[in-house]
Amino acid sequence: MFQKILIANRGEIAIRIMRACRELGISTVAVYSEADRNALFAKYADEAVFVGPSPASQSYLRIDKILAAAEQTGAEGIHPGYGFLSENPAFAQACEEKGIVFIGPTSRSIERMGSKIAAREIMKNAGVPIIPGSEGGIVDPQEAVELVESIGYPVMLKPAAGGGGIGMKIVWNDETLGPALSSARSIAKSAFGDETIYVEKYLADPRHIEFQILADSKGRTIYVSDRECSIQRRHQKLIEESPSPIMTPELREEMGSIAVRAAEAIDYRSAGTVEFMYSRGDYYFLEMNTRLQVEHPITEMVTSVDLAKEQIRIAAGEPLAYSQDEIEIRGWAIECRINAEDPLNDFAPSPGRIKRYRSPGGPGIRVDSGVYVGFVIPPYYDSMISKVVAMGRDRKEAIARMERALYEYIVTGVKTNINFHLAVLRHERFRRGDINTNFLKEEAIMEEVKKVAEAEREKGLSLASALGADTRKVAAISAAVGAYMAHRETPPSEE
Repeated sequence: MFQKILIANRGEIAIRIMRACRELGISTVAVYSEADRNALFAKYADEAVFVGPSPASQSYLRIDKILAAAEQTGAEGIHPGYGFLSENPAFAQACEEKGIVFIGPTSRSIERMGSKIAAREIMKNAGVPIIPGSEGGIVDPQEAVELVESIGYPVMLKPAAGGGGIGMKIVWNDETLGPALSSARSIAKSAFGDETIYVEKYLADPRHIEFQILADSKGRTIYVSDRECSIQRRHQKLIEESPSPIMTPELREEMGSIAVRAAEAIDYRSAGTVEFMYSRGDYYFLEMNTRLQVEHPITEMVTSVDLAKEQIRIAAGEPLAYSQDEIEIRGWAIECRINAEDPLNDFAPSPGRIKRYRSPGGPGIRVDSGVYVGFVIPPYYDSMISKVVAMGRDRKEAIARMERALYEYIVTGVKTNINFHLAVLRHERFRRGDINTNFLKEEAIMEEVKKVAEAEREKGLSLASALGADTRKVAAISAAVGAYMAHRETPPSEE
């Protein structure tokens, strides 16, 4: 087992990994930028190394600085968390060359799943169902037209090297195909340095379902649980739950076995996630995330498997602590990503200083966070404040506990998306489990967010007073929000 691990990340995920290390008796090293000099994760670690200016390109994305910090502190392994360098094969390879253990898959596995075109080909050869589409990149609009004639509209254009929904476009007819292809290529080149685009069939009423897998270096791979991640905006997840509302034991075994086959096709080792699109009884491979997922806590809650600790043990050469028949799902868990952003302003980021903060608690509630009163949410990184997870005996209780937890959550000084989450949780269609990735477009959620904000105003005044906040300022802010919502010109349903 490792004696010391460096965590090449920040915020709540850095603290999450440090907690796992502390339970395993492993010392931790944090790396931090100028913006994170006073961040909680940098104080929580046993050691902390400054790695550069606030922009990620000058600090958290600098492979040379991360490796230098590891060598300086004697760290035997590096855990990348998620985002930043977590799926960068060059970083994994650099660790391998330095004799430092990359706590994740091999650089070869990351590289093979990094290109969506290559991943599709590998999965197709392994017998994993893939969405009908192009075998390679598309450049010529005429080539795209001929392909679409064989698979039919609508289709989705995707950057081959992309992620996070950037550059993805839905095309409904021949007239818009050419311009959409040109636009997608331009965005892909700007965002990823690779203008390659591929085309695939756009699915009706698609649900985003993923399977958590674990694979050790001894040749054993298992699936741990399924997760539903269909509540998204611009292809980015906002609310996740485990298990999926549509899952049956038979479907779980079938899809889980396919997920294991996908991992074995690339000789995968570590924790990872195989993602599927599910549409009207059929499912197709979407991509594989070769890292720990943001939403991993809900799997931990329903299975009691500590994924972070398993990932570290696997990297240390130890065998999996579980066999497939030992994995059991009990209860239901839901995760809400609490971000410093304004849902009523197209989810614009809301960086700034947190003036008052009280996180929720009570039965079945877990909060993964890296903030505190006085902490400044920097404008340089993702605006996540925390991840709130609610666990219940069933889906109904999990939803009720999440509603209660969000009622208790107090954050002042920055705008948050808490009211957005409440609006979704209270929506009848969500409560029925009748969701898909188009849910926010199909429902007038922003109108409901306005109503929730109005209803929560009195609670805000009362609880802010209990926390010592200036209620006159809170009242003024509430009035301004009310006026803004009443006179807002752009209908939220059109955003």
